[in-house]
Amino acid sequence: MPQGSVWLVLPTYNEAANLERIAAAIRENLPEGARVLVVDDNSPDGTGEIADRLAAADDDVEVLHRGRKEGLGPAYVAGFSAALAGGASLIAQMDADFSHDPADLPRLLAATEGADLAIGSRYVEGGGVRDWGAVRRAISRGGSAYARAALGVHVQDLTGGFKVFRREVLEAIDPASLSSEGYAFQVETTYRALKRGFRVVEVPITFRDRRVGQSKMSKRIIAEAAWRVPTMRGWDA
Repeated sequence: MPQGSVWLVLPTYNEAANLERIAAAIRENLPEGARVLVVDDNSPDGTGEIADRLAAADDDVEVLHRGRKEGLGPAYVAGFSAALAGGASLIAQMDADFSHDPADLPRLLAATEGADLAIGSRYVEGGGVRDWGAVRRAISRGGSAYARAALGVHVQDLTGGFKVFRREVLEAIDPASLSSEGYAFQVETTYRALKRGFRVVEVPITFRDRRVGQSKMSKRIIAEAAWRVPTMRGWDA
């Protein structure tokens, strides 16, 4: 396990049915002293209250409450900024619905010993997806292929959201400058890391559909990626 403080940023919106179990599974797979930061967008189902209870019972869990639902990207920006301010050396991100397996965290953290950004990848050898239908698979694979072609990079899972950043990567990217959401946010952070010259590695994972609750995927998120991704090539990294 790499040395240094580890923070995991966990955005939530209406994840009351998942939060307690996912937080426990995450804590089991993080090194001692690692912090879990729940970033809740004022969930109406009581997710924020559950997060507060978890934080009261565990000094290594804290909660960042946001006033309203603003999307995945802004939630991560707020969480990344808080982790950097808190002195994190490694900053992990993942979904709160068990789509990402917490048991994969040690492998992603270990991968940063030789890289600056480790991505849990569905689309490299050894990776895969379960529980999705043909349409959802096509959208996901197509989104990554579209982004690769538009940006001229070779990362296979550009839309993947299971990542571990070294502090230096997020400092160089500057979270406050990130403006994308959804798929586009995941593409933007990885692309900016590549443009800055950081080494990115893909660690094979198996992605599973959420156990309970509703997917946050929407036509708006897909549309945003479709128009925003090609414009990234002209951005200052």
